[in-house]
Amino acid sequence: MIETYEQLEEKLKQYLSEQKQLDKIKEAYDFAFEHHQGQKRISGEDFIVHPLNVAYILSEIKADYSTICAALLHEINEQCNVEISEIEEIFGHEIAKLVESITKINRISFSGDTDALISNQRKILVGLTEDVRVMFLKLADRLHNMRTLWALDEKTQREKAKETLDIFTPIAHRLGINSIKSELEDLSLRYSKPDVYFQIVEKLNKSKVQRDNYINKMKESISSILNENGIEHKIKGRSKSIYSIYKKLDKGKTFDEIYDFLALRVYVETKEQCYQVLGLIHSKFKPMPHRFKDYIAMPKTNMYQSLHTTVFGVDGMVYEVQIRTYEMDKVAENGIASHWSYKEGKSDMQSQMEQKLQFFRVLMELNSNNSSDQEYIDMVKEDVLKESVYVFTPDGDVIELPKGSTPIDFAYRVHSKVGDTMIGALVNNSIVPLDYELKDNDIVKIKTNKSSTPSREWINIAQTTQAKNKIKAFFNKTIKDDYASLGEETLNNELKKRKIPLASFYTQDNLNKIFAYFKIAEINELYISIGNNKFTATQVINALYEEEKSKEQIVLDRIQNKTVTSHNIKNNILVEGIDDIKVNIASCCSPICGDDIIGYITKGHGITIHRSICPNISDFNERFIDVRWNPNVQEKYRTSLLIRTIQDKNILMEIIAKTSNSDITVESIKNISEDDNYLYELTISVENITKLNKYINDLTMLKRVISVERLIK
Repeated sequence: MIETYEQLEEKLKQYLSEQKQLDKIKEAYDFAFEHHQGQKRISGEDFIVHPLNVAYILSEIKADYSTICAALLHEINEQCNVEISEIEEIFGHEIAKLVESITKINRISFSGDTDALISNQRKILVGLTEDVRVMFLKLADRLHNMRTLWALDEKTQREKAKETLDIFTPIAHRLGINSIKSELEDLSLRYSKPDVYFQIVEKLNKSKVQRDNYINKMKESISSILNENGIEHKIKGRSKSIYSIYKKLDKGKTFDEIYDFLALRVYVETKEQCYQVLGLIHSKFKPMPHRFKDYIAMPKTNMYQSLHTTVFGVDGMVYEVQIRTYEMDKVAENGIASHWSYKEGKSDMQSQMEQKLQFFRVLMELNSNNSSDQEYIDMVKEDVLKESVYVFTPDGDVIELPKGSTPIDFAYRVHSKVGDTMIGALVNNSIVPLDYELKDNDIVKIKTNKSSTPSREWINIAQTTQAKNKIKAFFNKTIKDDYASLGEETLNNELKKRKIPLASFYTQDNLNKIFAYFKIAEINELYISIGNNKFTATQVINALYEEEKSKEQIVLDRIQNKTVTSHNIKNNILVEGIDDIKVNIASCCSPICGDDIIGYITKGHGITIHRSICPNISDFNERFIDVRWNPNVQEKYRTSLLIRTIQDKNILMEIIAKTSNSDITVESIKNISEDDNYLYELTISVENITKLNKYINDLTMLKRVISVERLIK
């Protein structure tokens, strides 16, 4: 942790050469220092220490000068009420936009219930996709806050630690920023499971001298081989992070079994030398089978490159050795941020980042779906933040997918067209079924046919939300195209039947009136709505040529003119002890299946079925008989509702529209009153009390509905 600007400046000068950029950073610091003067953090330190350290963390991953400026200014808007417009005027649009984005994210509160937390997580993830540099800023901001987490209460510490592990460390991993990822993980473990954390630290400390001794011996041995072959190099012992040790222990390994505690990293100048070093090490130390990985020839999607091997080394100990160039090491530790500062044309660089970071594209794509906050977070955790496998196209391009993915997921990750036209898949030159689970380093070739289309069954086979959504989108489009064709044909036939010339109907003025009336945007939407029976061709034509009739009146006419069907209920009501007797449904209270009912014996008319709460039978205490509904009733029964609404010309349409969602048939509508409010008597047919209650609940949720009650006459 640093406390002075001079420490930051010294770091910046190691990779920023333009004096005007350094001057602008100093101006940003002075501006922040002036406005934060006198402010303190909860930890007790001067507030300026926080933005200063966020900037320093970013300088360690060689972030560009705009990001450094934004880091110094990122609390100005929230803590000092400095307007974004003022920041833009002094520091320019690019820096102001970064400050605005990180401010929006930092304003999010993480207190509250689970739904609030999920909603806020979504806002963070969506906010981070605006500009990849906002990710750098937020990660650095979170890292410094985690370093000072000791100043907060234990509950907040646990919440921050969990959120960091759920959201931020996976993002740091996807960006390839190992230096930040590793520290965030260790700090999260420190505050979420302090007992486990300190147990591991204690064991590491006890074995440190012995481990250092083994590492030094292996370093000397490898260095001797490389010197003999004239390869300039540097070798470092590599510490395993506390969190990675915890994860292995959590999977059932013992402390002594985690052999890559003994780890070295060899640095050389060129890629060719990496392979030379590998060969020389293997010539002296036997490699462990299945533990070699070549990430140089086949880099990870976050641009990570290195050779990994595990060998039986000095004293019979097992050593994990990584071999890379110095340039590869910058990317491995600092991720894509290390490239940013060397590039001109930030918009081009942003585009490159989006192409490189498959997860970045998937984040944005998932957000474009019409999903709830919970669904979005679940999708991101499954498709983006879940443990990954790395597979390859035949050209050697790396595709990153969640563990458990299939060739279908691979095809749609490459391109929608590849997925839509897929007819089969080859993995490592062998035909595999489409539900084959892809594994690391598989080479996948998708066979396509331009006339082929997806199968609906693929939705059940695919593992990623991205693939499932694209398959659904294909079928939705196909269905819409079919509806559009049917709707156009239906409308034109109705126009011909009514002897209305097509040319006079399809004028722009007429279409605009129809679009406004039905609240749609264009002609294809009109056709689709007719094709799927959202409304009829007759309604469309009447909307234009019968404008003097209100929409409500047209609906009333249509409902009131239809024939009401009657039902035979003999087998639907079971009468206690009697098999063959005439049964009637009382029209006063109109019971339906699921209502608590009672039978009333009437002279000459059999048994009349009432709701048990019906006031019309409350004065009778005899001639009752026990009755019950047959559990296999399938028919609909009529009942009436009294609906009081605020005056609105569209309310009747909204009331009727709710019936389609509840499988309810409207039998008749009476408009009882038109004083201050509308009062409707709505007679409907419905299968059971459950569906009726759902419909009543749906109606009460409408803004202009005052009350809904079941009518007893």
